[in-house]
Parts: sequence; C-alpha cells; structure tokens
Amino acid sequence: MPNISIEIFKGRTLDQRRELVSGITEAAVSALGIKPEGVRITFFEIERTDLARGGVLFSDMDTAPAAAK
Repeated sequence: MPNISIEIFKGRTLDQRRELVSGITEAAVSALGIKPEGVRITFFEIERTDLARGGVLFSDMDTAPAAAK
C-alpha cells in the first residue's frame, strides 16, 4: 500500500484536490498493479511564506523582479 504525501499551497479547491487524487490514484494503480483502495494520499497545506526557491519566498515571488523569478 503506497502512502503518498503531497505538499500544496493553501487555497486549492475541493474539486482540484479531487481531480489530483483521482489522477495520482490511477497512476499508482497502473504502475504498481494494486487496487485503488490500497492508495493512501495525505495533503499537507503550506503557506506561501513557508517555502522558498532560489533564496526568495514564494510569497515574495509575485512582487520580485523578473530576473529573480
């Protein structure tokens, strides 16, 4: 039974989550030859202030100069 953890920014809709878990479950079933009931997915919501890339917080990327993105 795979346990799949997903970190996402807060604000995704319930429909977006449904679509994502459906696609990931299908991929796991296909790749691993298991039943859908054997796939467990956990979401961890994070704030844009909790993650950075290239020395810039994601919360600051909307306002950062294009060269820093």
